[in-house]
Amino acid sequence: MSTGNMITFFLTLVSYIVYNTLVFCQTLPPSTGRQGEWHLLHASIGISAMHMQVLHDNKLIMFDRTDFGQSNLSLPNGLCRYDSQDTALEIDCTAHSVLYDIDTNTFRPLMVQTDTWCSSGAVLPNGTFIQIGGFNDGDHVVRSFTPCIDEYCDWIEFPNYLIERRWYASNQILPNGRIIIVGGRRQFNYEFYPQMYSSSLGLFRLSFLAETSDQSENNLYPFLHLLPDGNLFVFANTRSILLDYNNNRVLKEYPRIPGNDPRNYPSSGSSVLLPLDENLPNVVAEIMVCGGAPQDGFSRAAHGSYGQALSTCGRLNVSDENPTWVMEDMPIARVMGDMLLLPTGDVLIINGARQGTAGWEKGHAPVRAPVLYRLSQPPNGRFSFMATSPKPRLYHSSAVLVPDGRVIVGGSNPHMYYNFTGIEFPTDLSLEAFSPPYLAEQYGVVRPRILTQNEVLGYGEFSALVFTVPEYFSIKFLSVRLIAPSFTTHSFSMNQRMVVLKLIGATRVAPNTFEVTVRGPSTAEIAPQGYYMLFVVHAEIPSSGVWVKVQ
Repeated sequence: MSTGNMITFFLTLVSYIVYNTLVFCQTLPPSTGRQGEWHLLHASIGISAMHMQVLHDNKLIMFDRTDFGQSNLSLPNGLCRYDSQDTALEIDCTAHSVLYDIDTNTFRPLMVQTDTWCSSGAVLPNGTFIQIGGFNDGDHVVRSFTPCIDEYCDWIEFPNYLIERRWYASNQILPNGRIIIVGGRRQFNYEFYPQMYSSSLGLFRLSFLAETSDQSENNLYPFLHLLPDGNLFVFANTRSILLDYNNNRVLKEYPRIPGNDPRNYPSSGSSVLLPLDENLPNVVAEIMVCGGAPQDGFSRAAHGSYGQALSTCGRLNVSDENPTWVMEDMPIARVMGDMLLLPTGDVLIINGARQGTAGWEKGHAPVRAPVLYRLSQPPNGRFSFMATSPKPRLYHSSAVLVPDGRVIVGGSNPHMYYNFTGIEFPTDLSLEAFSPPYLAEQYGVVRPRILTQNEVLGYGEFSALVFTVPEYFSIKFLSVRLIAPSFTTHSFSMNQRMVVLKLIGATRVAPNTFEVTVRGPSTAEIAPQGYYMLFVVHAEIPSSGVWVKVQ
């Protein structure tokens, strides 16, 4: 391409450049491309995907609860679950967990014995998924799932491992590889996995959780975010603190989020830690909280009155010495929405309802269209509607980002048991994929494709990766990003984080082929050790992700 043609091309991009990023728009894609696309993966996977975790072998583990009754998926080889404490069935020969293969779009049943309802989880540095607590006979149980190359790996359960009952607790992987387990119903404390002590010595009281609890207990599933200084941001109801969990000290309390309306379950807003950029002189940590329900939303819904959900989002720059909430309005009110970081650094808000709260039959007016929040845009232009899903996703729905850049969505069961007929919102066993706009075919000319990369990324170490871009490459519009795979349930994606790696330089090694050098994360506080999806992003179009291990 001649120099003149190159200039013409970049002019026709409409090239809005904000903070050194570029959106490729030489030829606008059709409406479905600009707003993303939905694809049905399976009309039924046999269970309702209440909980989801992406694993580093490109598998997605999903489960609901054992006391829903019989699922629509049989356990293999005549297996049955025998449980005298089950509130629905003492003998159940159906599965309540599945392992989904992202690459082949196939799934197989898994065997879980104790009740996983409203549980939590995190992935250890070695890739083993640790799943914590639940209801009834599962509330003190820890379960593990280790990926394997055959078809025989399954859940392993450790009864009575937890010191306290953990139902609606939240988890966060820590810099030392341990998991902190915070809260749960009537649990105003935290503990760790692996345990430091198996007695009360391993239990730490957190009065903040008691102070923020109300009659409808709007502090369940507290929002946890590990900050770059190694301390823990904890948000419950309307308040938030900085917790030094090593010394069991609250270092500071942040201002209340404006409006005084609760954001945690059952009001069920959502929260993300915005991308941590190591190219800045100092890494900035900013929390975003969106949606929820008014103070009286749960009690009103219990009497059949579905109040309007919240439409506000708040951003809190916790790196500031005296941070204050900066509020914005979503284009539509939403409760029970999931907030997911996309490889571009934008935030997708998906699933949920305009009215009511979480809980049995307490949500109404489903919001089927996700919205995209673009960080690089000015305040009045950050939100845009995406394509509408044909399916409502209400209470007990989930969504996760997978390495090819899609968002897998499943679940929705606002009933005490599986219920498919004679009701407005039947139990949903389907699995869908939402393809964000960056996956539109028209963006192929600037889409990177990773050819080689180091499988291990050391802290502070230089690492090279080779990728191709079909045309129009510019290092000015290049970034390399890590995304930690999240455990998603009840509108909160635990352990979700993005780190924008320090870019050292890029060179052309062949036609349309480039080698870029990046520096690994500077500390385990910024990126706890473990498996991450690595994306090369060029002109705001990401490559497919590849798995790397940070250690």
